[in-house]
Amino acid sequence: MIHSKVTVSFCGEDFVAAPGTDLTIGRSGDIEIDDNPFLHRTFLMVTSDNGFWWLVNVGSTLTATVADEHGLFQAWLNPGARIPLALNKMMVWFTAGPTTYDFEITIDRPAFRAVAREQDTVTEEGGQATVGRVGFTPDQKLLVVALCEPFLRRNSPGTSHIPSSAEAAERLGWTITRFNRKLDNVCQKLADAGTRGLHGGVGKLASNRKSRLVEHALSTKIVTEADLALLEGPGDALPDASGDAHG
Repeated sequence: MIHSKVTVSFCGEDFVAAPGTDLTIGRSGDIEIDDNPFLHRTFLMVTSDNGFWWLVNVGSTLTATVADEHGLFQAWLNPGARIPLALNKMMVWFTAGPTTYDFEITIDRPAFRAVAREQDTVTEEGGQATVGRVGFTPDQKLLVVALCEPFLRRNSPGTSHIPSSAEAAERLGWTITRFNRKLDNVCQKLADAGTRGLHGGVGKLASNRKSRLVEHALSTKIVTEADLALLEGPGDALPDASGDAHG
């Protein structure tokens, strides 16, 4: 028997699922995300089963990225999959067409408690900034921050448009060729480390790849609000003296 309740926060509004009730999320339903033709009428559902609250992907094509608030846990929720809402606060990101959405899920009596990790120590060896298992060059880190900037500057969950490659390149003072080359390098590094949806395969368009990169970077805390300082004076971005041999 579930005695807890779940609150979904989106665009400044809270939606509550009490025991015995469900919440549907999509173009229509209990939580109407947006009148976006790329979004399923019903995409996600918060429901209870076997003593747990669950987040279920009831759509047919879209995926969602689910993570805890500390960036310690991440799951990619495919159509038909479900995940238990066992922690106090969980974050959800998904992309439909040109728009990326995110919302928070809070459980008032969670089954488990997340333990926050210490902040990653960023090591600088040979120009590499290492976060977790993946080492980024300063330029690669700048690229990820530029793509995530609209989300990092927001104060609450909602909707954002990921910058186009041209917009991000201009923000950094780079040519589009340089930006795309470094995007390839970042996605390859993360794919080699086991991140799905970033490299290869039919239909892996640049926009799909960028949205997956942004969702992964935000959910795992690869970039945070503090990294926005790296974008100050974008014209001063590091010169490409190495000829991009290492990214």
